[in-house]
Amino acid sequence: MRKQAGITLIELLTVIAIIGILAGITFPVLARSKDSAYRNSDLSNMNQIRTALQLYQADQGAYPPALLGYATSYMGGIPSVGDVVPANQVAGTLYPKRVESLDTFRPALNRPGGQAETQFSAAVWPNAFNAGGDPLANQKYGPGDPVTRTVVDSGGCSVVPAYFYKIDGYDAATVKTPGGDRHELRYTLFWTGYGLPDNPCTQDRGSMNDNPRQLGYSEPPEDTVVTWNSYFRDYQDGVPSRTKRDLVLFLGGSARPFDSREVAEKSWQVKP
Repeated sequence: MRKQAGITLIELLTVIAIIGILAGITFPVLARSKDSAYRNSDLSNMNQIRTALQLYQADQGAYPPALLGYATSYMGGIPSVGDVVPANQVAGTLYPKRVESLDTFRPALNRPGGQAETQFSAAVWPNAFNAGGDPLANQKYGPGDPVTRTVVDSGGCSVVPAYFYKIDGYDAATVKTPGGDRHELRYTLFWTGYGLPDNPCTQDRGSMNDNPRQLGYSEPPEDTVVTWNSYFRDYQDGVPSRTKRDLVLFLGGSARPFDSREVAEKSWQVKP
């Protein structure tokens, strides 16, 4: 009888080695392609938000206090688990009139999970960067301060905690820090001591000495930061790396990649 040829152990190991090499080459390429697709999608969505903001400003003569809007309850008070109005049922300043899809406000890597439309969170201010000059023209609050909002109704004026839908990553977003995760503000009309007086119910905002790069003023310059996307950050020991992984949206142009460490340190005060 004729002896049948088989696969030797050396040949089998060679094939396995070749497959391993091909996998080592292919998987990083696929990962980079997926990352690039996510980033391009978010850049497109951020530019849609900018267009919607310009339309709103043309109609109303000012920019809105929030992009998607604040999380609210059916009863009109502070939201609690089970009674919050789902984000896809909120008629806000931009959605759904000027931004058709709720996913436009949701960065690709922002994945709250579960019933995402009803999840909400309080937020704190990002790192306060001292740009020098007039202290009141610098950011007034920092990560130790909760974000609040002013409510004016028939009962008068009051300051209440601000809650944001977690599906929305451009009003507020979760970031990593050496002390743990925190939910940070990303969009607001005013950032500075002049723009945020101690008693917003009774005092006027603004000063000729203030930082003009704030959306609350009538004609903010084109280099005013609208919002930024920090979900693509790389970290080293809990600190953002010096890589252009953040996406920053400026008022006068398209969103663009930016140094993550610089954005983490300066937030709205970065310049194109």
